[in-house]
Amino acid sequence: MMITGLSGNEIWCLAQKDIAPGGLVVGNSVHSQGFVRGLTTGLKTFAGGELTDITNLIVEGRHTALKRMEDEARQQGADGLTGVATDVKRLGNMVEFLAIGSAVKRPGKNQNFFSSACSGQDLFCQIDSGYDPIHFVMGNVAYALGAGGNIWAAFSSMAGGEVDALSGMINKTRHLALERIEAEARKIGANCIVDIKTSIYPFGAGVKEMVLVGTASRHPALGEPERPFTSELTGEELWNLTQLGYQPLRLLMASSVVSLGIGGGIKAFFSSFSRGEVGSMTQLVYQARENCLAHIRDEATAIQADGVLDVKLFVHDMAGGMLEVLAIGTAFKRNAQVRTTLPQLPPQAIIRDRSTFFSSDLVGQAQNLHGFTSGGAE
Repeated sequence: MMITGLSGNEIWCLAQKDIAPGGLVVGNSVHSQGFVRGLTTGLKTFAGGELTDITNLIVEGRHTALKRMEDEARQQGADGLTGVATDVKRLGNMVEFLAIGSAVKRPGKNQNFFSSACSGQDLFCQIDSGYDPIHFVMGNVAYALGAGGNIWAAFSSMAGGEVDALSGMINKTRHLALERIEAEARKIGANCIVDIKTSIYPFGAGVKEMVLVGTASRHPALGEPERPFTSELTGEELWNLTQLGYQPLRLLMASSVVSLGIGGGIKAFFSSFSRGEVGSMTQLVYQARENCLAHIRDEATAIQADGVLDVKLFVHDMAGGMLEVLAIGTAFKRNAQVRTTLPQLPPQAIIRDRSTFFSSDLVGQAQNLHGFTSGGAE
């Protein structure tokens, strides 16, 4: 009997590409939380920035879980995996690294085993657009703002406006994750990474992990770029872009940390007692968004993109009178050699499957598994 995580729409879409559903597979790796806590205390988190010991621990745990999941799929006679997701869970005094996906089969086809982070519907769209999946890839960074960084930021933020020290540090950690997912893709011969999802998880006292997951793929029309092309577009968005004769270039990210400042903070405090607009806060958040968009525009210009689409802006209160604004989008350019197989997408590839089980305890976990949430941008 087959027990799969794929929906009816996903199974129908995959069948159009001669891919049959297999069973649901899981891999995990459990670590002692006491050991993890030791890595997240003391001087390691004082200065802020990346915490390499924790990054390495998480990478090892996640990859161990992924390998065990793949081994289980191969034991079932599968040719690949789709819908792969990776998570970190607390089990009492322990930490579990979890990987889960749905096995698939390609009857009569002698191809290498593949794994994909996308849904069956997204995989259909990608294959029809010429993007052949190779392997699930990820890039992560564990980081802390740090007491040292907060002290420096406190002095820097007295005047108000952008806090350059924190903006620089956060931008650096964000881009480390992107560089690492690109490095994984290069090692396996991919020339692009599609369907990238960005999540931020708490990991110990004062520590966050930012992780990017996606599907390393090959497209014959994209050549051999020095850096793999990267995209966070959904499957149908990528299909539409390809149908119009464009290709994704790079996932772009930019952060801006701003402070209201001592004077502005006092003024905003008293303004909040009366009805009406708090002008200082309006201008502060507006300027932070403009800073992010300027960074995105400059990077897109540097790589000679025709434009940036699907730009999202997230705002997060970092406490201490500071806000972070994060912008994410995908740069693209025209490529006359890319094209779709079908002239039009079938409805089954576009319809999103509805949830049928709801629990307030699981909402946050579901958001983390399916993309970036504004509440996690810390």
